[in-house]
Amino acid sequence: MPPIPVKPGIYKVHTHLIGPGMLVTATEHAVKHGAPLIVDRPYPVPFEQEWAVVPAEPVPGSPYVFHLAYEDRAGIVIAEDKIWVNNVPREEWAKFTFEKVIGGVKILSDKGLAWRAPHRGAQTELVPPKPEFQETWTLEFIRPVEGTE
Repeated sequence: MPPIPVKPGIYKVHTHLIGPGMLVTATEHAVKHGAPLIVDRPYPVPFEQEWAVVPAEPVPGSPYVFHLAYEDRAGIVIAEDKIWVNNVPREEWAKFTFEKVIGGVKILSDKGLAWRAPHRGAQTELVPPKPEFQETWTLEFIRPVEGTE
């Protein structure tokens, strides 16, 4: 399917695992390549579960990058087919596109691999895309990115 555009903004990224709602979350402790991105129940404080999703370049059709909403230097990176958040230069952030699927969107890396949430508490990973609910996500728009209203 062709990529779909996403409104730049601050989002909560929900998983489609069986059970209570879960969100993509930056863990508190960095290891190896940064802080692992996991899926977990919502925390009372949003700063580890709200993400800015913005075009990587200011051109139509550009892929998107993610960074923590409250820390514009902490972007999503990929290492060993796992997803991390790290304070690295923006040029090193991973780029993603979105495809519409039944029940939500599929988030794809620039290599065509899909975000996958194996289970609660697991680090999100990248896998060859399949029609599985662990690869379906909902982007809940929270607010515009400051300065883009």
